[in-house]
Amino acid sequence: MAVNGNPTVRRRRLGAELRRLRLARGLTSAQVAEHLLISQPKVSHLENGRRAISPRDVRDLCGLYDVTDQQVVDSLMELATESNRQGWWVACGEVPHGLYIGLETAAASVRSYDPLVIPGLLQSPAYAAAVIAETIPLAAEEQMAVRLGVRLGRQARAHHPARPFRLWVVLDESALRRVVGNREIMREQLVHLNRLGEQPHITVQVLPHSAGAHPGICGQFSILDLQDTATGTVYLERFTSDLYLEKRSDVLHYRTMFDDLRSRALSPEHSRTFITRAAQGLPDTAALSGRP
Repeated sequence: MAVNGNPTVRRRRLGAELRRLRLARGLTSAQVAEHLLISQPKVSHLENGRRAISPRDVRDLCGLYDVTDQQVVDSLMELATESNRQGWWVACGEVPHGLYIGLETAAASVRSYDPLVIPGLLQSPAYAAAVIAETIPLAAEEQMAVRLGVRLGRQARAHHPARPFRLWVVLDESALRRVVGNREIMREQLVHLNRLGEQPHITVQVLPHSAGAHPGICGQFSILDLQDTATGTVYLERFTSDLYLEKRSDVLHYRTMFDDLRSRALSPEHSRTFITRAAQGLPDTAALSGRP
């Protein structure tokens, strides 16, 4: 059973296989929960890859599903063992959005729309530090340092010279105009953004205010395509509980939204010119603070 080495992907692949076996047996998740003496939501979490499962539980489920091929049972148990290994980001400490990071690390492509800030994969170190410091109330320095380290670590995968994933970002003009940190940090970020946008696997487009109302007006979203899945996953970042949409109709809806935003946005070439002019037109720090 060839599976991506990423533990998050392995867990999701295992969950999908267990769900297929359950449905083939004609059992509901509630019946499985009763058999294992666990809650029905836990069964759902196991099947969608959001919760670890032990090899012993896999063996018990295979028995419940009448899986008689021992090679299949052993393969699924091995997958459970491997899926419980920690991703690189776990070693950094308590990290939010761990499921997303696992999916992003294994992605073949990421398409993202952001209305307010430059996405984490395209942030300069100084801009990233400022975003983290200014958007997390009462965060301890150690917590901010962990988040910054993980964010920069994510970029290593996106910018890998030999095997980067395809990254396509549509940015609202507001993300360019919002001064994060200070003028110098913001100017450096915009220059950094243009430099990254020149790489063949990265496309950056700006959606100007003149585009008016558009499908992305409700907020940020990302579409992640994995090599071993056909539909993809839509990620909606929230302050506490993130949302992951995998229903085919939902993913198709967001793909259509992204294509619409992409068609309304400036071309990559015109976007680079727009970003350059935005950097040149940044107000000075004194004007921002109201000081003479």
